[in-house]
Amino acid sequence: MSRRHLSAALAAVLAAGLITGGAVASASPESTSRQPVVGEPRTEHGCARIEKSLPRLADWPRVDSRVDSTPADERRIRKILAGMTLAEKVGQMTQPEIGAITPDEVREYGIGSVLNGGGSWPNRDKHAAPEAWLALADAYWDASKASRTKVPVIWGIDAVHGNNNVYGATVFPHNIGLGAAHDPCLVRDIGRATAEQIRATGQDWAFSPTLAVPQDDRWGRTYEGFSEDPRITRAYGYEAVLGLQGNSKRRVGVLATAKHFIGDGGTIGGKDQGVNPSSEAEMINVHGQGYYGALAAGAQTVMVSFNSWTNEELGIDEGKLHGSKLAVNDILKGKMGFDGLVVSDWNGIGQVAGCTNASCPQAINAGIDVVMVPNEWKAFISNTIAQVENGQIPLARIDDAVTRILRVKLRSGVLDGEKPSQRDDAGSADALEARKVAREAVRESQVLLKNDNRVLPLSPRSKVLVVGKSADSLQNQTGGWTLTWQGTGNTNADFPNGTTILGGLKEALGERNVVFSENGDVDPAGFDAVVAVIGETPYAEGVGDIGKRTLEAAKLYPNDLAVLDKVSGKGKPVVTVYVSGRPLHVNKEINRSDAFVAAWLPGTEGGGVADLLVRGRYTYPGYTGTLSYSWPRSACQTPLNAGGEGYDPLFKPGYGLRSWETGRVGKLDETSPEFGCSGNGGGGTATEDLEIHVRTDVAPYKSFIGSPDNWGGTELGPDGEAAHSSISVVPADVNVQGDAMKTTWTGTGPGQVYLQDPAGGSDLRGYLNANAALVFDVIVHQAPAARTVVSTHCQYPCFAEVNATGLFGGLPTGVKSTVKIPISCFGQGGLDLENVNTPFLVYTEGAFQASFANVRWVPKAAADPDAKTCAELT
Repeated sequence: MSRRHLSAALAAVLAAGLITGGAVASASPESTSRQPVVGEPRTEHGCARIEKSLPRLADWPRVDSRVDSTPADERRIRKILAGMTLAEKVGQMTQPEIGAITPDEVREYGIGSVLNGGGSWPNRDKHAAPEAWLALADAYWDASKASRTKVPVIWGIDAVHGNNNVYGATVFPHNIGLGAAHDPCLVRDIGRATAEQIRATGQDWAFSPTLAVPQDDRWGRTYEGFSEDPRITRAYGYEAVLGLQGNSKRRVGVLATAKHFIGDGGTIGGKDQGVNPSSEAEMINVHGQGYYGALAAGAQTVMVSFNSWTNEELGIDEGKLHGSKLAVNDILKGKMGFDGLVVSDWNGIGQVAGCTNASCPQAINAGIDVVMVPNEWKAFISNTIAQVENGQIPLARIDDAVTRILRVKLRSGVLDGEKPSQRDDAGSADALEARKVAREAVRESQVLLKNDNRVLPLSPRSKVLVVGKSADSLQNQTGGWTLTWQGTGNTNADFPNGTTILGGLKEALGERNVVFSENGDVDPAGFDAVVAVIGETPYAEGVGDIGKRTLEAAKLYPNDLAVLDKVSGKGKPVVTVYVSGRPLHVNKEINRSDAFVAAWLPGTEGGGVADLLVRGRYTYPGYTGTLSYSWPRSACQTPLNAGGEGYDPLFKPGYGLRSWETGRVGKLDETSPEFGCSGNGGGGTATEDLEIHVRTDVAPYKSFIGSPDNWGGTELGPDGEAAHSSISVVPADVNVQGDAMKTTWTGTGPGQVYLQDPAGGSDLRGYLNANAALVFDVIVHQAPAARTVVSTHCQYPCFAEVNATGLFGGLPTGVKSTVKIPISCFGQGGLDLENVNTPFLVYTEGAFQASFANVRWVPKAAADPDAKTCAELT
């Protein structure tokens, strides 16, 4: 693959922070009195060009798609539609999850599409082979072809960095890393490789690319955005779609999805599914840019965003976009001219005011064509048919939706195609592996931030000590949306074709010249250098939000700093490779490092990281990646984007050293707030216990369990019992008869037991000021088999947690123990103590059994000799 990078002039523009929003219009002059038009972009090296600047648009542009239908295509679609019943039409609009629908039900209800969510596989088998995926794809296909209409079903999958749900598939760097490569052609190549991976397992539809322009790095989906700079997102959106769908202007390949429409990266505080307060001009010129590129490339599907669009001062009150006729129908379909299908997100219709997961005429009337209703799809079909019959939904709206669905199926070749197992690349192990392009992507995405004394690249004859939790962890390398939804629960064995960064270093330097000590307990004296591989652990939407926590990496991951402290200042250069899904405040880590590399989330090809660390491993030009996000100078410096008020980052977009450069980073300021970035210092001082569960629930708190069966929570009944497939609770004795919640996790899936105020949050800052502790009695019956946390929530996804795996595992089995966890540990973790609604929650993903009783927050208890320290719970 040839290398295509930003010109020196553009790099200078980025380094200067001169970034403007806008869209590139067609060759005709723009006019405020005439709607602008966006077509295919100008090219460079045969791919979309990242423009140096973008003119500002006064209105939403019409987007000329490179993919179109013939009059004969449209006549054929009208004929099929005319022969369908209302029930068959609604069936085409319904998208259940594969775990909730059988092939025979696809036939019976005339279902138009199915999906598998993150962490969903055929037969619930995480290691399902391509043949198992194909067998299920064929079964759904055959069932749909046996229906009265014979319209084939299509299968959508979250292939967001390769076909990342599939065991054995090569996983590419997440989008944030690709943004640092500044190479649209690379994005096209990855799209092509991903399309081959998808055909290997029989799907038709990729729920990608994400076109968010993240404005606040506290957002847990920051890594899904290519850049904070819409110019990059515009060019990348075009090439990502072209890679997936191919070059044809009549029949496309794997369907691409431009998502999430619109503004998901601009919510207040970086809160997932939160409120975007942007003006319409900001929506047009910042958050819309990726869609102009993607739709010009012919994207056939658009997914609506979970966020709201509201700004009272500007008179904007669209609420949840799943119910916004202005956004979906008037802007996307009307002004922009999109003629493909619009799909909702997972149960997204249920968030619209007045709707449920199974009923939402507002969303359909707003313009949603395919409704992702994973589990309650039968009720949705019944409700929607009734709503058409009683006039709540016009039949014309149903006909428009199905016309669009049929149009997309025709353009994708599905209407005239073969079953999945008979298509090109079906079942191909070679198609699943795309290691060459993945390794190139890793190399291009690495950004060298510091290189004192030209420590890098290392001599190929070096003997190195490798430390850090992420050096030998494919789970940490690949991040969220990998095999599982959050990317957690994986081991190296789950990636049979992957290479860790440690493995790459061993390839480059030889096994004998690489010694690994995860915790840094080996003296560096006998080595030429230390390579520390540290950073974030996996997360995805919601869970990944930082909220009011600090951006300081040392607060979020204190063990990383502890490892660096063991090896720095010992006379040997320290090279830190930082694995993360967003920019973080890493001043302390940089100060302890002679060289510092932003490695992002590189995927399964860790050898690509090692290629640049070692001289001669990879030929000229070495490090070429430059930042596509601003890097914070201080712990609470967010939102932080070029051109913003008081813009003063540590590193600007466009910054990145070449292999022969040293940079001038110098000694960085290490000061930071003790308890996050909320600025809350009030609340008085608590003097009395906050009782939460003492023999029974203490009002206003109530006991619940949650699991994939019902994450919304099932309240314990009057008998003190509740049960899901992976978790159950019954009464038990700890101090007195029936005072405890005996909780059993079966190990078949995740689950949580918790105490929550259904009415909302309370101001509990006084307990932090009183040096309080969360105190509870517990009998461990069976030690946890997987990572287990104790957490507190400030209305999810605002929460903080401590790692309690070792805590519970270290308690004696069968006897009562009292646990004391300082509230300050949750404060440091970002708990908004002004708004605590869930003061106690225990979550695990494996087998575990324990009885919990006498739960309370106790002032001054954090100072007790038997209280845990925060360091013990990281």
